Amino acid sequence: QVQLVESGGGLVQPGGSLRLSCVASGVLFSNYDMAWFRQAPGKERELVALISSGRTTNYVDSVKGRFTISRDNAKNTVYLQMNSLKPEDTAVYYCNAKRVIFNWNYWGQGTQVTVSS
Repeated sequence: QVQLVESGGGLVQPGGSLRLSCVASGVLFSNYDMAWFRQAPGKERELVALISSGRTTNYVDSVKGRFTISRDNAKNTVYLQMNSLKPEDTAVYYCNAKRVIFNWNYWGQGTQVTVSS
């Protein structure tokens, strides 16, 4: 059974930082492309950052230079370091694991990030 469990969300002031973690189980983690998505109220879910199995990274333009995605295959964990947070970063953040060759796609339950003074 595949499980993705996110943690690290919370309330932070503008300009602050948070680090999200996502621990995967039930998958051969190193073979998966891992990503963070977010969904704000009334908006569609959007891709925030992706790290491939080969450690290539991509970011949505709005977070470039502020967010960093990384992975630790030994711990089956993907991280999202978020710095210089803005109110518009407020959303539920979801972890995603994808094995493209087999079209396998899994989601975590989400963690709330709120940026507010």
